[in-house]
Amino acid sequence: MVDNFEFKKNYVFSDLVNIVALLRGEGGCPWDAVQTHTTIKKDLIEETYEVIEAINKDDKTLLCEELGDLLLQVVFHSQIETEAQCFNIDDICDGICKKLIERHPHVFGEVNVDGVEDVLTNWDDIKRRTKGQKTTTQAMQAVPRELPALMRSTKIQKKAKKAGFDWDDISGALDKLEEEIAELREAIDSQDDNACFDELGDVLFSAVNVSRFIDVDAEEALTAATDKFFNRFSIVEQLAEKKNIDMKNTSLEELDKLWDEAKKS
Repeated sequence: MVDNFEFKKNYVFSDLVNIVALLRGEGGCPWDAVQTHTTIKKDLIEETYEVIEAINKDDKTLLCEELGDLLLQVVFHSQIETEAQCFNIDDICDGICKKLIERHPHVFGEVNVDGVEDVLTNWDDIKRRTKGQKTTTQAMQAVPRELPALMRSTKIQKKAKKAGFDWDDISGALDKLEEEIAELREAIDSQDDNACFDELGDVLFSAVNVSRFIDVDAEEALTAATDKFFNRFSIVEQLAEKKNIDMKNTSLEELDKLWDEAKKS
C-alpha cells in the first residue's frame, strides 16, 4: 500500500493526477507502471465511444462516469510524459486555454461576427494560419487518417468544397454515385479483386458526397441503418422460430416473406 495516502469523501482533479502518479510510481500498480502510449491508445478510443453511448442514451449518471473514464486516459497519457520530463498536465491545460482564446477573437478580442458561420470561418482561418497551412492540400493532410472512414471523407470533402472543388448541386453527386456503382458492377463481373476494392471505396466516398448535400451525417446514418437491420433481423429470427423454419435451409424467397412481415411489425 502507498504510504501517506489520504482517503477523502470527495476528490478533485488534482487528486486524480496524484493518484495516477502513485499508481505508476514505486510501490504502485505493476500493470499501470508498464503501460505506454501505444499499449493504452485503444482504451482512449473505447472510452470515447462509451461517452458517446451515454450521450445517445441521455443517461446523465452514465455520462458522468464515462467522462471520468475518458479523463483518466488524458491524465494517464500526461503522466507518461511527466515522467519523461517532456510535458505535464499543466502544459496541456495551458495549451488548450491559449488555443481557445486565440480562436475566439470575437469573445476575447475585437473581431465582430454575424452568426455561427462567421465563427466557424474564423476558426478555420486561424487554425490554418497558426498551423502554417497555406494550401487546401496541407489542410487535408491535417485530418487524421485514424478517424472513422466516413467521418474522414466528410471532412476532406468539406475542405475541398471551401476551395471551390465541388458539385453545383446534388444532381452531380447522385450522378457520380450511379457512375461508381456501375463501375463496381464491372469490377465484380471481371472478378478483379483489386478493382473491386477500389470501386467499392469510390462508391462509399460518393455516398458521403450525397450525404453532405442533404445535410445528413453519414456516420450516424449508417449506424441507424445498421440498427434498423439488426432490429428487423431479430424479428425475422423470432418469426422463423415460431414457424419452425430453419433459416439456413430456407429459400431466399421465404426469408424475404419473413423480412416483409418484420418490416410491417
